[in-house]
Amino acid sequence: MAALRTVRAALFFSLLPQVSCSGTFELKIHQFVNGGGLLASGGRCVPDCRTFFRVCLKHFQVVVSPEPCTYGSVLSPFLGSSSSFRVAATQVPLKLNFTFKWPGTFSLIIEAWNSPSGQPSPNVTSPEMLISRFAIQRRQPVDTVWSRDVQRMGHTQLHYSYRVVCSHHYYGEGCSHYCRPRNDTFGHFTCGQEGQRICMAGWKNEYCAQPICRTGCSTQHGYCDRPGECKCHYGWQGDSCTDCVRHPGCLHGTCEQPFQCNCREGWGGLFCNQDLNYCTHNKPCLNNATCTNTGQGSYTCTCQPGFTGINCQSPVPKCDSSPCRNGGTCTESEEGYRCSCLPGYDGQHCENSVLTCADFPCFNGGSCYERSQGVPYICSCLPGFAGINCEQKVDRCSRSPCANGGRCLDLGLSRTCRCRPGFAGQRCEINVNDCARSPCLHGGSCSDQVNGYRCLCAAGYTGRDCGQRLPGDCDSAPCLHGGTCHPGLSSRGPVCQCPFDFMGLWCQIPVREPSPSQKRQQPPSPVPWQLVSLGCGLAAFALLLLALALAVRHLRASGGHQPRPAGAMNNRTDPQRDNLIAASQLKLAGLEVNCGGERGRSHCKLTNCAADLGRAAGPKGEPSPELKCHKNQRGRREESWPLAGPRSENLACRISTIACTCDLKYQPTSRTGEGRQSDVTTEV
Repeated sequence: MAALRTVRAALFFSLLPQVSCSGTFELKIHQFVNGGGLLASGGRCVPDCRTFFRVCLKHFQVVVSPEPCTYGSVLSPFLGSSSSFRVAATQVPLKLNFTFKWPGTFSLIIEAWNSPSGQPSPNVTSPEMLISRFAIQRRQPVDTVWSRDVQRMGHTQLHYSYRVVCSHHYYGEGCSHYCRPRNDTFGHFTCGQEGQRICMAGWKNEYCAQPICRTGCSTQHGYCDRPGECKCHYGWQGDSCTDCVRHPGCLHGTCEQPFQCNCREGWGGLFCNQDLNYCTHNKPCLNNATCTNTGQGSYTCTCQPGFTGINCQSPVPKCDSSPCRNGGTCTESEEGYRCSCLPGYDGQHCENSVLTCADFPCFNGGSCYERSQGVPYICSCLPGFAGINCEQKVDRCSRSPCANGGRCLDLGLSRTCRCRPGFAGQRCEINVNDCARSPCLHGGSCSDQVNGYRCLCAAGYTGRDCGQRLPGDCDSAPCLHGGTCHPGLSSRGPVCQCPFDFMGLWCQIPVREPSPSQKRQQPPSPVPWQLVSLGCGLAAFALLLLALALAVRHLRASGGHQPRPAGAMNNRTDPQRDNLIAASQLKLAGLEVNCGGERGRSHCKLTNCAADLGRAAGPKGEPSPELKCHKNQRGRREESWPLAGPRSENLACRISTIACTCDLKYQPTSRTGEGRQSDVTTEV
């Protein structure tokens, strides 16, 4: 903001001198003497001289030329109506303003003119009205003191004074320094004698636009809008803006940069809220007990003799030390304790025995043994019992052997401790480090707790073990199994485009059977040409077997002697062959017969047969079963039929004895009312 103010001020100050004058040349006429009222031409003023002056200011010249007036010119009012006169001291001086740096020297031309009485205002009309002209060169610095001078020219004499002064807000030797005092947004200063800016109290820099902040305010982290204040930048605080702002929620930490949380000694965790030295900070153990830190905010107290409890706050009862011997019963009292002895014992602690083994002193199946010195007998107790006379049932949990709040279980012959979560050992004295097995996944940091652990997950993961991926951007590669990540397609995060065999939010679920849409999207599988070729081969082989079977059947069917139908042609039994037509000229429409091979071993090839001829046809013109040519089966493989014997009813086979390759086409030319064939057309 201060820089913007400086730019504005510089722009303002650079433009302002161009629209105002920097200084003024001032001239005062004191007295003019014109003896005889003469003009420069020698004539006289009629009736009297009405005198006014024209002043021409220009640059310094050794020989002053009349024109041009480079610094300007001005006309005076009528100063006198007689030949000689004095000008009143109250007369306003003639002023010539300039907008440049005053050079210190000048040339001046002062002309006295006479104005005819008919003219209302001074006007230079013609050279005949000139009274006199004075030309001078002077050196004149900027000063408020008037310089006096007298000029004589012919019959005239001029008394005058002049000076050069700077305009308001201009200073310096040549009136070139501009300074205007101000106290606003663009500056806070006054002006010196040489035009220098003098800042007001609490402001600084070239244009006095930058406030001076409070003493001690950090120049790096603080600023001010007015003198004497100290405002802090974001992330800093304090009177001098030298204290950084800690991370929100940081309890026992410090910072060197804004929003840090550097834990003090003895504290840990993200917000420095986990007490790593609970014993030192809280001193929980009482009665001179020893405190041991066992984890995040946990501890263990080792009590002095005579005290018990988690914090060793409770004194141990006197009877807990079992002061009464030989089965005596201990009773607490204000003075201490008192022992009630079993029969046969006496003394303060029931230490004196008056019984022997003859008195059967051992209870609960205990065995008595005589002794020669000291105690008269000793009892050997069964497991689970104790005492001098085996009168006490053993309570293995009476002395609270389990530490850290563990629960003691008496099992008869032994005891065991059931520990709280987070502790282990025979007495629950070991604090289990739950972080030893590294339960936190994907780079998460583990923090051991009293009865568990806590995972601080890396960016992009969540869950107790950091195993669950958070919806984030595609930089964390959330899509599994080659899925394509598309960021920004959903308000909940990125969207995964899964391959065909996986589905789910992150493509983590395998797909057993692709959906119909996926099937349509799958590229066509390549054609198994090998399988197609194998199938065609098997089909051809099957057709060949079928053809052989039909040929065998036909041979068997034609082997007997059957009567020859009337009108049938038999070119093998008839010696006359004049009725035969050349094979190359015979055409039977609907029946194409190709004959080839050697004489006597010819075969007939039938294709696209529509019906049989002669008696081979059924009652309704249908072909007989033996001569049926697989009607209405297009594209069926051509089959070769062996020629029948002399009595074959197959017309094609009867004419196939022509030992040549021929094509026969059978075509009926007319049909009867019953739809049977009547004529056979042949071409010769």
